[in-house]
Amino acid sequence: MRDLRHLVFTIYDRLFGVVLITNMAILIALLVYGVNSQRLGLIAVANIFVAIMMRQDYVVNAFFFVFTSVPPSWPLWFRLLMARVYHLGGIHSGAAVSATLWLGVLAGQGTRELARGGEISVATVEITWIILMFLVGIIVFAVPALRSKSHDTFERVHRFMGWTATALVWAQVISLTNDWKGNASLGYALVHSAPMWLMFIITGSLILPWARLRKVPVRAVVLSDHAVRLFVNYKVFGFHPRPVPGSFSRVSLDPLNEWHAFANVPVPGTDEFSLVVSQAGDWTKELIRNPPKEIYFRGTPVAGVLRVNILFRRVLFVATGSGIGPIAPCLLEKRQPARLLWTGANILKTFGADLVDAVKEADPDACIYDTRVHGRPDMVKLTYKMVKDFDAEAVVIISNEPLTKKVVYGMMSRGIPAFGAIWDS
Repeated sequence: MRDLRHLVFTIYDRLFGVVLITNMAILIALLVYGVNSQRLGLIAVANIFVAIMMRQDYVVNAFFFVFTSVPPSWPLWFRLLMARVYHLGGIHSGAAVSATLWLGVLAGQGTRELARGGEISVATVEITWIILMFLVGIIVFAVPALRSKSHDTFERVHRFMGWTATALVWAQVISLTNDWKGNASLGYALVHSAPMWLMFIITGSLILPWARLRKVPVRAVVLSDHAVRLFVNYKVFGFHPRPVPGSFSRVSLDPLNEWHAFANVPVPGTDEFSLVVSQAGDWTKELIRNPPKEIYFRGTPVAGVLRVNILFRRVLFVATGSGIGPIAPCLLEKRQPARLLWTGANILKTFGADLVDAVKEADPDACIYDTRVHGRPDMVKLTYKMVKDFDAEAVVIISNEPLTKKVVYGMMSRGIPAFGAIWDS
């Protein structure tokens, strides 16, 4: 049961299940009591609305702001519950899959109504089937196994098929509203159509990050052959807020095709923040070899899993390699007593004396473990020992996916709160 709780029935999975089961219960009830294409269309758009809003930068930041505002003096069980806010992606996925299922039912119901000479038009049915195919394609490429093997393809499919599907949903909403408007004018029917207003919000939320697309100057400091640090003055963004520890920014050299997220590292006493880019693929390798003088930023800084550290009184941060990038600003903030475990090969050579010295100044007792000298440690045992020695209330780890899952499970199964990225996007 312990394995099922921490490996299978995660908070993300539970949220996904709650959304999906709730939708299926509503669907069964409607099928029993009777439903028409107009009602099905409304529910499908409502699920699309929820799916998109759960990925909207300002909505995500609002959730994090509310959930992490709980004082550290409150009971630990409640703070643990609030810290699960970064599993919001489960709602996104559950609503997206549910929307696809509702569209499938709508396509079937619409075809049936059309065959019987009902209110629905041929155009509405055709558009619905096309949207359904697009959403199925998006879901297929979002399957974790396929997404991890070809993330760039997943990103492009998600973006371009998503935009196309949004335009088609607009056409579907207008056409379906026209089908069911009765004696009213189309304009009157649209003004009183809930799906139409939901589509306005959906479209605005999709456009907003791109409306804040900026190409800004960066100052690059090459740390080694494996890492570069990009410095940016946050004031060049105009109305962008100052990035906070635990947040990340999306950057690109080719805005339509490829985006990468990196943690924001505020530089104390200046208007700058930095991004530590470590070699992890062709894109980062080229960036390190030929650092840009300008780079694109999209949207606003977004809170991530590390932001939950402020809920706890004593925290152990665990980083491997470039995982120090996201963790460093949280450590440097000195918001609460914190200890650092940082493992990697040739850390000083790879990341430079400035970053290593800043980390040591923030935590003189930090464990900086060179795997080239000492070999790879048992991270679960070492993390557990440091938790006990430091009396940490929680562990936050930034590492690769297998090790993150291993350490989080190792701590959670021992009753120690642990948090790490969940790779859901």
